[in-house]
Amino acid sequence: MTPTDARELSRSFFRRLRSLEEGTPEYQYARNTLIEMNLSLVQFAARRFRNRAAGGSLDMDDIIQVGTIGLIKAIDRYDLEREVEFSTLALPYITGEIKRYFRDTTWSVRVPRRLQELRTELAKAQEALTDVLNRAPTVKEIAEHLDLSEDEVIDGLVAANGYTSGSLDTAGADGDSQSSAGRTTRPLSECVGDVDPAMELFEDFHTLAPLWEQLEERDRLILQMRFGQDKTQAEIGAELGISQMQVSRLLSRTLARLRTGMLAV
Repeated sequence: MTPTDARELSRSFFRRLRSLEEGTPEYQYARNTLIEMNLSLVQFAARRFRNRAAGGSLDMDDIIQVGTIGLIKAIDRYDLEREVEFSTLALPYITGEIKRYFRDTTWSVRVPRRLQELRTELAKAQEALTDVLNRAPTVKEIAEHLDLSEDEVIDGLVAANGYTSGSLDTAGADGDSQSSAGRTTRPLSECVGDVDPAMELFEDFHTLAPLWEQLEERDRLILQMRFGQDKTQAEIGAELGISQMQVSRLLSRTLARLRTGMLAV
């Protein structure tokens, strides 16, 4: 089939599609036929993104699938009366869907759409200003070039760090040990980070929770007033109608019980 015959056949199916009721089997048949007839447009557009797919974790089949969504949108919006070639309308829809897919899926850290788009503008501005200034531009210079505030530029530069990420399993140079071949390497997970002191506190709270539930309501109230509200033993006694000495004995007994329970775990 010649390209001319293919275009004429597409027009006939478009005319038929517009005369059918949406949702009927006949409508679905005409629509699916148009999709199959124009998949070559998706394949043509997807080839432009082959290098970007090869450089990342994306598959060409995924790109074809996304591009087909753009093709379907173009089919649903195409108007024969405008006398515009379908490919002229379809290609922007197809490439738009593919670009949106790359934009939404290739960021290692999810950031707002506004900052994703700003990253591209910042990259272009930095390149242009570097050529003019023969040096890396400052934040102020970038802000003036893009007519943005310095805070907006800083937000964009920080967000750009989320575009790519490295694995903690990546080997990094070990500056403390040497080998005959030079520096030895260890995974970054062994070279960065530190012990979080809050982890020990979390474990203590996790152990304390069931012991707390076993206390009588008055004992829990006394502990809450003493350590949560920072009240004195005299203030607690006055509020509960008992002596300060009773409060002291109850506190000592309860704390000893909790301490014994935590040490026994």
